[in-house]
Amino acid sequence: MPGRTRPRRSGRRYWWTRLGDEELLDLRFCDLGLALDRSPLARHVEQLYAELGARGIAFRPHCWLGEEWFSPDGVPGFALPFFLAHPRLRRLERRMLGEVEGGNRNWFMRILRHEAGHAVDNAYRLRRRRVWRETFGPAGLPYPDSYRPRPGSRRYVQHLGSWYAQSHPTEDFAETFAVWLKPGSRWRSDYRDWPALGKLEVVDALMAGIAAQPAPVRSRIHIDSLAHDTRTLRQHYAAILKRYAAPSHRDEDELLERVFTTEPGTPALRAATFLRRLRPRLHPQLVARVGCSEYLVHQVMRAAIRRCTELGLYVRGDRRRAARNAEWALARLVRSFERSAGRRLTL
Repeated sequence: MPGRTRPRRSGRRYWWTRLGDEELLDLRFCDLGLALDRSPLARHVEQLYAELGARGIAFRPHCWLGEEWFSPDGVPGFALPFFLAHPRLRRLERRMLGEVEGGNRNWFMRILRHEAGHAVDNAYRLRRRRVWRETFGPAGLPYPDSYRPRPGSRRYVQHLGSWYAQSHPTEDFAETFAVWLKPGSRWRSDYRDWPALGKLEVVDALMAGIAAQPAPVRSRIHIDSLAHDTRTLRQHYAAILKRYAAPSHRDEDELLERVFTTEPGTPALRAATFLRRLRPRLHPQLVARVGCSEYLVHQVMRAAIRRCTELGLYVRGDRRRAARNAEWALARLVRSFERSAGRRLTL
């Protein structure tokens, strides 16, 4: 577009890209020299702005790089995690935590729409409105360290993983907003006969009311910006691993260990890799076999893959038999999770 400065290509070389993981972990965040407008994330933020514009919303949340996804209360913007700003940092994130949250375009945009919901809430002080409180609950409730989801509940939309809308009223609003905002969203038909449809209709009415209005809250402050963060990456990952220390998964572990083994065969094939390859085929089979939602199967398979990595499991014997056994174990896990209130999940 004429007269517009285009972001630099994401392929820019940083001196630290040649470092090994251990050396990279000893760097401070502020020494990485990262900038959002020089990263591949910039075009996705522009896509978010276009989606807001298509809905008639004049507001544009400001974004910055931080240690993690972060929407500060009262601030009409949010932080994006540093590791998404460069492929080298994505590889480190995967090695340290086993996955890259928002690591593909679809996943990233889903989270971006969720964070935009928080920003819109803050920008227009929506949580102060009576209809917001009556629909989602009091935003002033203490934010929990963990929550126990109800997988079968239809009072909440299903957008991000782990039934996140159930964790707090502000998350319920942000998740509902994200479903409403998605281009081509068929929320009226997808949530027909769900109590969650009423929440989507409230969001639709709220957005119609603020559509062309300027936001009352216009702060552009960057909370916990990467540019001023003197912590090392090693300190960051140590804190995360401590925070998400694995709880007891005794029942899940017993099932997975009946199917897989800790002794690598020849050739060695990791159980997590095996399940990822089977996922496109197993997912619809489990939905049909158990008669449950696709969302529930997705969450259970994701948790099983992560647990296989944590336990260091490998495929045992014949691949076809292993596939049948894996389907049996996953079906058991899905039924167990569907019957229960869900295990407590850390925020």
